[in-house]
Amino acid sequence: MSLLREAEKCIANQHANGLNAFITPLPRAGQWLDRVREADRRRDQGKQKSILDGRLVAIKDNICTRELPTTCASGILDKFASPFNATVVDQLEDAGAIVAGKTNLDEFGMGSHSTNSRFGLVKNSRRDKDGQDLSAGGSSGGSAVAVAADQCYVALGTDTGGSVRLPAAYTGTVGFKPSYGLISRWGVVAYANSLDTVGVLGKTTSSVRDVFSILNHYDERDPTSISARSRSRINTHLQTSRLASRLTSTPLRIGVPLEYNISELAPSVRQAWLMSLAHLQEQGHTIKTVSLPATKHALSAYYVLAPAEASSNLAKYDGVRYGTRHDGPDNDGNSDSYLYSNTRGHGFGPEVQRRILLGTFSLSADAMDNYFIQAQRVRRLVQQDFDSVFHASNPLATNDLDAGRPGSGDDVDVLVCPTAPSPPPRLSDITGNSAGSSPLNAYVNDVFTVPASLAGLPAISVPVTVTGSNQDTGTDGMTGIQVIGQYGDDELVMQVGEILESRQFVGSP
Repeated sequence: MSLLREAEKCIANQHANGLNAFITPLPRAGQWLDRVREADRRRDQGKQKSILDGRLVAIKDNICTRELPTTCASGILDKFASPFNATVVDQLEDAGAIVAGKTNLDEFGMGSHSTNSRFGLVKNSRRDKDGQDLSAGGSSGGSAVAVAADQCYVALGTDTGGSVRLPAAYTGTVGFKPSYGLISRWGVVAYANSLDTVGVLGKTTSSVRDVFSILNHYDERDPTSISARSRSRINTHLQTSRLASRLTSTPLRIGVPLEYNISELAPSVRQAWLMSLAHLQEQGHTIKTVSLPATKHALSAYYVLAPAEASSNLAKYDGVRYGTRHDGPDNDGNSDSYLYSNTRGHGFGPEVQRRILLGTFSLSADAMDNYFIQAQRVRRLVQQDFDSVFHASNPLATNDLDAGRPGSGDDVDVLVCPTAPSPPPRLSDITGNSAGSSPLNAYVNDVFTVPASLAGLPAISVPVTVTGSNQDTGTDGMTGIQVIGQYGDDELVMQVGEILESRQFVGSP
């Protein structure tokens, strides 16, 4: 298929269905058509800029673009137009990619189902056996659905506590969160600076790898970006700790974290997990159980740290420096009509307001020691848990990056676990006044994705399918399985994900 026909099919899909994956889709005709035709000519001449040359890449709407609005799905950025592109957008366009539009999300990335958007909720392209709409996951649900519904070739999302991996698991796509600091965050609207990571969603691990190779470069404008010299030292360290070709020459040690086998784990998800491990064992790899004791505190720590950073980052949206000013008197004697409170009260949705209040409280003088400082200690324990089970030592946690930690024989190369504790829920069960619509129920969905985010580790979610099982909850038997690796071991994580990707297992009746 020519690039032009592929692009036209994607744009037709954007306008044809009611999934609401895009806030700002591409028009059916425009300058992008000429750019695709030029890429087609380059491909015919063997002069492609990259594998992405002429292909459509959707961009989550909290990543700045010069030519398209950046709203973060929030009323407070309703009239905002970015004067610049984010670094990742420039990198993609330099490689010949074409921005396919801006995708829908939970407002400012705060949510697990992509329902907290000013532009309406996102619908999963999958349905349950009764034809009911399912959650697309969040907060990058729009990007995941755009990929699943063939509305683009690949998409960018952001992952703070699982916001790329959870939608990937719910939509049956591949979602990759790289090691923190490898992809530039410059031009990405901040939610929680120490956790935010640009991630990639695609139909296959191969397409995700192609995008990652383009974005995986140092950016001097981003203070959290890992320098070229440090990247070289990290790679040398990992190669010293373990042969780079180990996946094909030596059986891997696959870790199974005991703490992830929680009572709330759906039977269909547990079965997919067990069958994925059995498949890896059939490939010659060794399965070992490991313990990550701090995991049970990770979710609580995350929902202290992330809102605390959010309350600080979002303080600038006051209608004076940033943000769309709410119409009305600045002050008529009523505190509710002050410009600051009026703008924020009308501009932010309920979930963003909830997290700002939670974060502001945890940073207050009375609560700082009991909440924020304790959460930071838990974060360090989570990182130490991971370091204690991986064969390769953490290259950022040692003074000598060129010396590997000697293995004990019980350590592992990667961890394999579910991405989410259950299949995607019905939208009707998580919206309105239903019993499942509590914010706490939504937070629990991040229980398996948050630990890797707290530690800054690479992780990928790949789809596997279990058929012929009566334990499935009414969906198509597709489940997201997650692979987590040591810091900097992004390629190994993708290679293991590729082994499991799109596997179909026959379950027990």
